[in-house]
Amino acid sequence: MKITQIRNATQIIEYAGKKFLIDPMLAPKGTYPGFEGTANSHLSNPTVELPLPIESIIDVDAVLLTHTHPDHWDEAAVNIIPKDKTIFVQHERDEAILRSQGFTNVQIFSEEVDYQGISFIRTVCQHGSDAAFQNEQMADILGEVTGVIFSHATEEKLYLVGDTIWIPSVEQTMIKQQPGVVILNTGWAHVLGFGPIIMGKEDVLKTHQVLPEAKIVATHMGAVNHALVTTQEMRAYAKANMNHECVFVPEDGETVTL
Repeated sequence: MKITQIRNATQIIEYAGKKFLIDPMLAPKGTYPGFEGTANSHLSNPTVELPLPIESIIDVDAVLLTHTHPDHWDEAAVNIIPKDKTIFVQHERDEAILRSQGFTNVQIFSEEVDYQGISFIRTVCQHGSDAAFQNEQMADILGEVTGVIFSHATEEKLYLVGDTIWIPSVEQTMIKQQPGVVILNTGWAHVLGFGPIIMGKEDVLKTHQVLPEAKIVATHMGAVNHALVTTQEMRAYAKANMNHECVFVPEDGETVTL
């Protein structure tokens, strides 16, 4: 298994001989305004450039979207990715969005889907606090998000946790599925007045406590305006608080082999 950090939550996962592009945000640095109502909204997104050529980033077997927020599926990705590329999405609503954008090979991933021996299980996410979801407008903005479990006979089970805060369902999934590799979105992105909408440093420690033998890959840091945890801070936290040899915090463009 190889995990290449591209930028933000965008990664390339090489799993059981197939390459998956995860949540592509492909625009040049500074293309979009910062997210209104979030921390550091005066900064333009993305805040850094892509580390690799576009051609190599999209040279994959399939694309997998955990959701369609613009820092996971942006206008540049819509325009650049071939319209006949296999793309997996979480539900019918996202499928309709992509088909309206001209994509012709869109599939909903579920336990029933077998992609050349690779199986998927959708997992529960909560993209913000209970208070945020009690606010109708904010709940509509945050929307539905998913995580996914990858399984194959020749690979360790992989849990792509997705955009979520720590909730009981995440811990229950870890306990039930016992993944050997866990990818966490740990930028601790903040919405003003509602706090974090994804995980942060302490959630890496929580994951390690629940799954002490698992390898943890931390991503979704440093490339969008509202992410408040940097890769340097994450490495220092892991070194100070746990067996940091099981925690991987790749730089943009770096590949981790597990």
